[in-house]
Amino acid sequence: MGIRKIIEWDKRNLERLKKFQLPHSYKSVGWILALLAFSGLLFFKFSEVELAWSRPVIRNLMLIGLLLVSVSRERVEDEMIRMIRMQSYALAFVLGVLYSVVQPLVNLAVFTILGSENTSWEISYYQVMTFMLMVQLMFFYVMLKKCRS
Repeated sequence: MGIRKIIEWDKRNLERLKKFQLPHSYKSVGWILALLAFSGLLFFKFSEVELAWSRPVIRNLMLIGLLLVSVSRERVEDEMIRMIRMQSYALAFVLGVLYSVVQPLVNLAVFTILGSENTSWEISYYQVMTFMLMVQLMFFYVMLKKCRS
């Protein structure tokens, strides 16, 4: 295989990956899964029942549900919606990085003010991924509503 064929193969696969979206029907499946997972997290938060595996599994189900909503296409998918989707992904990425940098500093400041010894510099993947997916969905729907008005 020549270098040109490899480059063309990479370009085709990158284009296919950029256009990847699930059908619109997955959006409702994602919302249902995310809401059920959120309800499960609330249940385990306020009940005395605690299974060792329940919280990580429910968190991952919530992330999968939000991801399904995020990558599912709209009923009518046009160039404007693709542009709004890309802008919301970029914004979610930037805000996710800022969140990852600023949140440990906020935790340190709060623990210092309160006089607590429990200072944590760690942020879980779940916090960052949930934050990024929720920011992406929020900005996507806000910008979509503004463009349609």
